[in-house]
Amino acid sequence: MTEVVTLGECLIAFVATTPGPLAEAATFDRIVAGAEANVAVGLARLGHEVSFIGRVGADGFGDAIRRRLRGEGVRTVDLATDDAATTGLLFRERRVLGPAHVVYARQASAGSRLSPADVDRAAAGGAFDGARWLHLTGITPALSADARSAVERAIEYARDADATLSLDVNLRRRLWSDEAAAPVLRDLARRVDILLGNPDELAVITGHGPGHEPAALVRAALDLGPGIVVAKLGGRGAVASDRDDADTTVARPAVSLPVVVDPVGAGDVFCAGFIAARLEGADLPTALEHGNACGAAVAAAVGDLTGLPDRAELQAILGASREDGLPDTIR
Repeated sequence: MTEVVTLGECLIAFVATTPGPLAEAATFDRIVAGAEANVAVGLARLGHEVSFIGRVGADGFGDAIRRRLRGEGVRTVDLATDDAATTGLLFRERRVLGPAHVVYARQASAGSRLSPADVDRAAAGGAFDGARWLHLTGITPALSADARSAVERAIEYARDADATLSLDVNLRRRLWSDEAAAPVLRDLARRVDILLGNPDELAVITGHGPGHEPAALVRAALDLGPGIVVAKLGGRGAVASDRDDADTTVARPAVSLPVVVDPVGAGDVFCAGFIAARLEGADLPTALEHGNACGAAVAAAVGDLTGLPDRAELQAILGASREDGLPDTIR
């Protein structure tokens, strides 16, 4: 029995060891990556039991993923080995300024072959028994028709278990266009309890154009149906609204960092901190604070998983953070 279930594609990332363009990169660090896996490991480090449903190839990279997740305490019995496909890979440069260029080698990867049958097997093995939370991202339904159906099946099991459902929009324009993504993500947003995304992603889901204030986008996204909407603002913290008090937007500032080493994965781990806090009974402002602290910890280290805090480290970050930045509420 696990508290949280998540599903998706886990990859191996090769991240350049020195800053600069990918054309000049000669050496790379190999790390485990993938939005849902980042959330799973983040929750495990914070003391929560997590099941990860997915597929990896019958190769050394798949073995590395399985060993890393298992070593972090994530339940991997539902991480299947696919003999007919390889584990997805990505190559990423390191940039001090601007977004990092990424090259993917994931077409027809094992992770993209996730199907409803994989979710059925996980459910038969008890993955959803007593589950309190299902976490989804907008990446998985973009991978393939079967992966999209797997998300639908997981929602059915989660509803039967009376679990909370969260969706991190995580719009990946390499996988689909805004026009293709919007109706799928909008439909998912209508059926989850908690929706998380950055302002750009919330604008796509709500149909708003660019330039709207985060608080306005949060309130517009509430109209789709979720009970809580969170806008992740990176270095500006996070804002959120609860349907029970939709006229008030709660805001919490980011944890101040002297330098952002590697922001990739910070948004995923914000979700881990937020979910962990809510599982522990925290109110919305506290959950935002925990999410911000976890995101900052990841941005302060290279690699998606390197900086993930455990419970003691999270408390130390929270204790040292300054209470300045965004106001508590925006009317």
